Amino acid sequence: MLKEFREFERKPALLEAFTEVARCYSASCVFADSQYRQGVMHSGIKPAFIAKAVGQALTVQLSQGDLVDPLKALEVGQPGDIIVVDAGGDTETSVCGGLMGGLAKNRGIRGMVIDGAGRDTDELRDIGFPIWTRAVTPRGTHTMYSGRKEELSVNVPISCGGITVHPGDLVIADEIGVTVVRLAEAETVLKAAREQAAREQATREWVAKGKTVGDLLKEFGRI
Repeated sequence: MLKEFREFERKPALLEAFTEVARCYSASCVFADSQYRQGVMHSGIKPAFIAKAVGQALTVQLSQGDLVDPLKALEVGQPGDIIVVDAGGDTETSVCGGLMGGLAKNRGIRGMVIDGAGRDTDELRDIGFPIWTRAVTPRGTHTMYSGRKEELSVNVPISCGGITVHPGDLVIADEIGVTVVRLAEAETVLKAAREQAAREQATREWVAKGKTVGDLLKEFGRI
């Protein structure tokens, strides 16, 4: 049995709006700036390969020192989810590999963010299932030998990359890093991010005309 399991409200229209805005350059930065630098995971959480994913957080809490494969998350995950795992920052035990990534992709899950480690990054890259982790290691969990997979909680508040992630929060992950937007604040942040992305694109086009730092400061007062 699961230690704890809850559901969260999925908002496909809101997720599509976030996905559209996140097509901009440096999406994780845009959404970080739009909430006053909040919601940014530690810089140690990095992509296994260059990728971008936007989704609602399906959270997983694992037991430190007794890490299992979070297979239950695959059973309950739905299209548009990103699995976010608190593995206690363990960099020596992988909790996601190629087969798990393939199963997750089949369910429409968009990626996985792990405060811990992953493996099989060559396979994950080739099948197009992105993960963000603290480390990559060949060592897997004991699940393949013990058969146990129940020591976890799904869709509870967790800590990942130094921030609290709640079930259903919006996750914006790219080659730069991972930013999380609280679901309760999503509409406000989305509006600010849309404006920020448009403003940056207009400035980018302006700079491309050959402008200097002095021109930029004179025109906008900041970089």
